[in-house]
Amino acid sequence: MKEFSHKPVMLEECMQGLNIQENGVYFDGTVGGGGHSFEILNRSKYGRLIATDLDDEAIAAATKRLSPHQGRFEIFKANYKEYERVLAEANVDKLDGVLLDFGVSSHQLDDRDRGFSYMAREAALDMRMDATASLTAKEVVNTYSLEALTKILRDYGEEKFAYRIAQNIVKKREKKEIETSGELTDIIEESIPYKFKQNGPCQRKSFQAIRIEVNGELDGLKECVKGLTGKLKKGGRIAILTFHSLEDRIVKEAFREMEQKCVCPPSFPICVCNKKQEIELINKKPITAGEEELRANSRSQCAKLRVAQKIIE
Repeated sequence: MKEFSHKPVMLEECMQGLNIQENGVYFDGTVGGGGHSFEILNRSKYGRLIATDLDDEAIAAATKRLSPHQGRFEIFKANYKEYERVLAEANVDKLDGVLLDFGVSSHQLDDRDRGFSYMAREAALDMRMDATASLTAKEVVNTYSLEALTKILRDYGEEKFAYRIAQNIVKKREKKEIETSGELTDIIEESIPYKFKQNGPCQRKSFQAIRIEVNGELDGLKECVKGLTGKLKKGGRIAILTFHSLEDRIVKEAFREMEQKCVCPPSFPICVCNKKQEIELINKKPITAGEEELRANSRSQCAKLRVAQKIIE
C-alpha cells in the first residue's frame, strides 16, 4: 500500500478561523492524513478531537499521525453527515469547533488503483471514498440512463457539453462495457470541440461529477452544515473548506439562512416568526489561499474557506 500523503490546504487560515481553545472539543469531518487534526490537537493542548472518514487508508494514516496525542482523539469510520451518531458514541454533546474539508486527498487522486484521476489510464472506474460501498463509477457510467448521466454531468460538473458526453458514453457502452479511466477519458475528449480544450484538461469536470454521484457528496449537505452548527457552544466556530462552486454555494446559503434575524414577509408590521440569528460570519467573503501556498500546492487553487461563529446557546 502506498504511503498516505496529503498536504492540508490553508492550514493556518483554518486554525485562525477556528480560534482554537486549549480545552476545546473539536470535530473534524474528513480527517484525511490528519494534517488539520494534528494542528488542532497541538494548539488545544488539553482539548479533545472527534474525527470521521470513510477511507480506511486515511484512518490508518491519521491514527499514526495523531499518535503523539494518544488519549485525546477518536476517529470513526463514518460519513461526517452521521455526526449525530458519532458524537453520541463519543459522549459529546456540544462542540467548540467544527472543521469540514471537502477536498479529495492527494493520496486518493494519485493512487492509480482508486480511479479518481483521469491521468491514471489503466485504473478501474471506482472512485469510492469508502472501498466497501456498493456503488462505483463503473456502475454509474455503464447503467445510468442518458438523461441521468446528462443531469449528473451538467449539475455536478457544470459541464457545458454534458449531453454530448453522455450520448457518447451510451453509444460506446452498447458495444463494450466501459471499464477504465482511460476509456472514459477518451470518450470525454472526443465529445468536446477542440477550441474548448485549451483551458486545461477537459476531463476534470466529468470525473468530478461522477465522483460526487458515487459518494453522494452533496446529499443533505445544507442540513448537515446547519446541524453541526447547532452542536456548537455559544462562541464556537465552524470552518468549511470547499473546492468547487456547488459546495460553496450550498455552504453560503446555509450560513445566510442561519444569519437571518427574521423571515417574515416585509408587509408584516411586526415579527411573528420568532426566528433568531444563530451565527455571525467571521469572513463576509470566502478566504482563498495566499500566493506562497498557491505556488507550493496546486490543489489549493480552487479552495474557498468560510467561517462562522455561533452567537446563541
